Amino acid sequence: MKTFPMGGVHPQENKLSRAAAIEALALPDVVNIPLAQHIGAPAVAKVAKGDKVLTGQLIAEAGSFMSANIHSPISGTVTAVDMVANGQGLRQMMITIKREGDEWVETVDRSTELRKQCDLSSQEIIAKIKEAGIVGMGGATFPAHVKLSVPPGKKAEFLIINGVECEPYLTSDHRTMLERGEELLVGVTILMKAIGVTEAYIGIENNKPDAIAHLGELAKSYPGVHVTPLKVQYPQGGEKQLIAAVTGRQVPPPPGLPIDVGAVVCNASTTVAVYEAVQKNKPLIERVVTLTGKSVKNPKNLLTRMGTPIRSLIEAAGGLPEDTGKVVNGGPMMGRAMVNLDSPVTKGCSGVTILSEKEAVRGVASNCIKCAKCVSACPMGLEPFLLSKLSRKKDWETVETNRITDCIECGSCQFTCPAYLPLLDWIRLGKQTVMGIIRARAAANAPKK
Repeated sequence: MKTFPMGGVHPQENKLSRAAAIEALALPDVVNIPLAQHIGAPAVAKVAKGDKVLTGQLIAEAGSFMSANIHSPISGTVTAVDMVANGQGLRQMMITIKREGDEWVETVDRSTELRKQCDLSSQEIIAKIKEAGIVGMGGATFPAHVKLSVPPGKKAEFLIINGVECEPYLTSDHRTMLERGEELLVGVTILMKAIGVTEAYIGIENNKPDAIAHLGELAKSYPGVHVTPLKVQYPQGGEKQLIAAVTGRQVPPPPGLPIDVGAVVCNASTTVAVYEAVQKNKPLIERVVTLTGKSVKNPKNLLTRMGTPIRSLIEAAGGLPEDTGKVVNGGPMMGRAMVNLDSPVTKGCSGVTILSEKEAVRGVASNCIKCAKCVSACPMGLEPFLLSKLSRKKDWETVETNRITDCIECGSCQFTCPAYLPLLDWIRLGKQTVMGIIRARAAANAPKK
């Protein structure tokens, strides 16, 4: 069984909602739409307080090439363009809309008819994806049009679709592959055309045999599309790990990119969104979100409009359990704890995990016992304890030398540490600081205009 060659761990899967069919969540009365739902520059608001908007209407325009358009997920009246608290309690600019009915822009095809034929050129496809505001929906939120714009001197050789969903608890991609397999495969052919390749691989962990069988059967009608079963091993869904597992090729250290080894990787849900954007003129205004946890009454996969308060999803799954200790945006390995349940669903929100008080309590940290389990677990071949220690000491030069920017923040080191050291917390701080230093250095050395 294929897998990546280095590190990895095996957390308990807890795929409690794997059998829960996707349900459409009731439309929210009010949405808050962040202008920064993607990597890169925030979008620029194109509406003001008092404006009337339709579902699917452009309300914020990409602020640069590395940015993404944002569209209204509901119809109604803009009540504010102001700073609002996000899930971590930090205030950021959002557009607030009060719903009035559900009137859509006329250009969106809302029919369920499958449209296989795409007569657009590669540049026209990428332009449509850019207009629709598609970003990576697995959590990275990288603008899709940027990923598909192969740089001069580089050549794409194959497309990889990430259907791994290795994060414990989350099942939104799994259900999407099962219930929207045909749309996904048409999306694959569109992406293949956009980057000019004839081969595509859909990587799926072996704990989803139904998805492997379903897409494997459908793929017989799509030349050049292959379903690749993968070993269950976290973080199999990491971009570099997935490329290594499927192709055997190793992406170079930063600033190396997948395209340097001929690969372009897209998430399974993103691929369905690409189908909708290109074939149905539908912008990215909704997504499937897993709402789950061992104490959750009815774990669900909910088709949710962007901007919907997280609290509404929790209520739809039976309410907040009495023993709740922590609500996590994402899964327990890479997700971030939330302090504000009125914060909105965004393009990168694939799930919300509710942990009990017992699950949420961290072990008491003690001294490192020099077991090197964190080194063995790191899928990037780093020394997590060293990076953590250097970050605590603010030795940024040595931290950079020891490749902290290679870290994918998967949390394998912290998961495996018997001393319960907060390794990832310090490494995240160190990586963020070093990335800032690198950007400042690049700006200082840039040619003066």
